[in-house]
Amino acid sequence: MKEIFSKRLKSARTLAALSQDQLVEKMGNIVSKNAISKYEKGQMMPDSAILLALSKALNVKPDYFFRPFTVEIENVEFRKKQKLSVKKLNAIKQTVSDFIERYIEVEQFLNITAEFDNPIKHMGISNINDIEKAALQVRSKWKLGLNALPNVIDLLEDNEVKVVEIDAPDEFDGFSGWADGKIPIIVINKNYIVERKRLTALHELGHLILKLDANISDREKEKFCFRFAGAMLIPEPTFKFETGNVRSHFYLPELIAVKETYGISLQAIMARAKDLQIINESQFIAFRKWISHNRTEEGLGHYKGSEHTYRFKQLIFRAAAEEVISLSKAANLSNQKLAEFRKEFVAL
Repeated sequence: MKEIFSKRLKSARTLAALSQDQLVEKMGNIVSKNAISKYEKGQMMPDSAILLALSKALNVKPDYFFRPFTVEIENVEFRKKQKLSVKKLNAIKQTVSDFIERYIEVEQFLNITAEFDNPIKHMGISNINDIEKAALQVRSKWKLGLNALPNVIDLLEDNEVKVVEIDAPDEFDGFSGWADGKIPIIVINKNYIVERKRLTALHELGHLILKLDANISDREKEKFCFRFAGAMLIPEPTFKFETGNVRSHFYLPELIAVKETYGISLQAIMARAKDLQIINESQFIAFRKWISHNRTEEGLGHYKGSEHTYRFKQLIFRAAAEEVISLSKAANLSNQKLAEFRKEFVAL
């Protein structure tokens, strides 16, 4: 019990991005830093009053501290350009770990045991041109054809990839990793516009499934994964059907039409045109200069689709409706108060 409590307390503190001193202050100095340290080392247990104070200060339910660990996230790939502090990155990772624990728990209640199967596990990637083949192979294995992808997050979750949306600073794009070494996880910033969410999610999918040659640098890996994301959103045959094989220039309404159909930003469209040698480097540079004043592409079209994670909550509703779990347990898994969950559940 002490071991579970000590780990949970440290996890909750990491989740809240608090130092031990800050936690003591938030609790109104009713305990010392030394006591917090002993709790986290498993040398001492708090009484019920302190436990409730810890729960309130860390914004978790008291039973959180005694829930066994069922999953660990391994092999997480953070973007090299991330500018977040170590404390914030650790808090994000802990948020994801807690969510995935609850996700797996509700799947266990429903006896869902499907496992992820990498559709290109036997395909090695040694150069950038292999990326186009890899994207086409994924589309073929997942029976997607060559048309636009209506919802990328649904697609990933349908193929056993756990997608987590978090409220994060703008500096955070996303990351990918594995839980228990076999459950793929993709984390994206829920505050981003829909086109960026789609590209980021598929970029992180690239990090998970592309078997890149060991000699490829980290910078090149990012380029490969970016190209993979673009190729997934609009594969080469489809892109050339829409635009032709060689262009001297594009008209803006034409680019907006492609953006709104395929859910890919103007910047990613033009990068794709350069990669496929439909335009040359100077044309691409000219576009980059033109778009530099409007990186968010405000007023330049918008993909009408929605990109949000729904599967986890749907599974909880299903488990509660089938009385596999109680409403109290469902609220706990949803990280909600019982009254809040009950109102949501009854509304259905």
